[in-house]
Amino acid sequence: MNRWLVLPLFTALLSLAACGRPSEPPPTAESAQPTAVTPLPPPTSAPPTPAPPTSAPPTPAPPTVDVDFWTSDNEPSRVAVYRALAERYMAAHPGVQVTIVPFVESSVLAQLEAAQAAGQLPDLIRLSMEWVPALDSSGLLDSAAAQAVVEAVGASDFRSGVLAMATDRGRLLAVPYDGWIQALWYRRDLFEASGLNRPISWADLNQACDTIEASGTPAFALVLPTFSNQSYTHQIFEQVAMSNNVWPFDAAGTVTMDTPEMVEALRFFSALQRCSPPGPQDLYSARERYELGETAMLFYSTYIMDDLVEGSENADGGKVTIAVAELPAKTGFTASLTGPNGTASYGRLETLSFLAGAEPAAQEVARFFLQEGYLDILATAPLGKVPVLESALEAWSTSSPIFAVYSPATLGHIANGFATMKSWVLRPDYSLAQKATIGVIEARLLLPQVIEQIVAGELTPESAARQLQAEVEAIYQIRLKQP
Repeated sequence: MNRWLVLPLFTALLSLAACGRPSEPPPTAESAQPTAVTPLPPPTSAPPTPAPPTSAPPTPAPPTVDVDFWTSDNEPSRVAVYRALAERYMAAHPGVQVTIVPFVESSVLAQLEAAQAAGQLPDLIRLSMEWVPALDSSGLLDSAAAQAVVEAVGASDFRSGVLAMATDRGRLLAVPYDGWIQALWYRRDLFEASGLNRPISWADLNQACDTIEASGTPAFALVLPTFSNQSYTHQIFEQVAMSNNVWPFDAAGTVTMDTPEMVEALRFFSALQRCSPPGPQDLYSARERYELGETAMLFYSTYIMDDLVEGSENADGGKVTIAVAELPAKTGFTASLTGPNGTASYGRLETLSFLAGAEPAAQEVARFFLQEGYLDILATAPLGKVPVLESALEAWSTSSPIFAVYSPATLGHIANGFATMKSWVLRPDYSLAQKATIGVIEARLLLPQVIEQIVAGELTPESAARQLQAEVEAIYQIRLKQP
């Protein structure tokens, strides 16, 4: 789909000139030339022969409708499944062209901005709920299309709570699609051999950090995410922050990024660097170091459960070779983290969102990917994609041999993750402006940047909190002024 919007996009991030609809293309040099006239033959005395009857002109084929579908499932093997399903859909719907476009979620707002400037906004996009309020507050969501798809599928088929997560003040913003929960994964065998507690609290983490670091086996106790250019760092810190009762806004709507609790969370998190590999670490290095037996702990989503069996995928399409025999059986996890002022779990709801002006055909494409094609998508990472539909739950739970590696209790905990997971943007009493501000906090990678600076000695936890307070207040004021 090619279209232009006059709506300003993400004014809290960058300012853009308003765009108008493109005009009709000017005539080409060829079309501007006069048409040559062929002279008629001279008349003859013979009467003209009547023209034979002609059949009716063929009915022109209906124009093709283009549906651009962006997906944050950007791994090559997953993209291949999306494209195969698109081909299957197009074979049954010859008038629709579905184009699958993978993208990196951490830079989605910048990519959408570039797409808007080029008149190439997608019709349908799979992305986390964290980003949805920012799109809606900029006038870029078609919530009526989302509601229509939910009604077509049947609202009663959606699992408990997931529709509420995607709803703001009674209005459904996007269609829930799948989700995951975050956990601290640890080498249970090493913890038991060292007499360490299961790492469910800040105190447990500190003790394990120092004990394993002192033993030297494995090389590192933890891989701490500190890379400033990745949402992964934000996601891990947000859970740590919530476990100390840190939220971006209080009940009065005041920004609260410089509270003593935030300073304490920043200090605790950055201090864990003492038992982590030097240099910035991201989700890829964390995952691979655990698979290679170089670390005893990492924070990661349930996506890693597949990787512990098969090995994670490299950038070149190869697989990491698991260096620890029976690694899944030696791995424990805790989804909740307890800090000085609370306990928090963390998870994400992925959505199918429609952008304003989307082709109506995109609704049927979304319904197809949520029903006929749904199990194929879930199977690309079965333990990282918890289904949102009750009708898909039983088939999902037996869809992969990977399920047999884990205990029923573990699988039950993962399957029911929607009931316990939290995040800043899912807090029900926050306004749309506050939720949009949270999306911008992550889009601008404000937390990863200050964490990297604290670890590098360029900021203290106190000065980092003050910097965050000023930045978030400025973003919030812009969001409050938007209609």
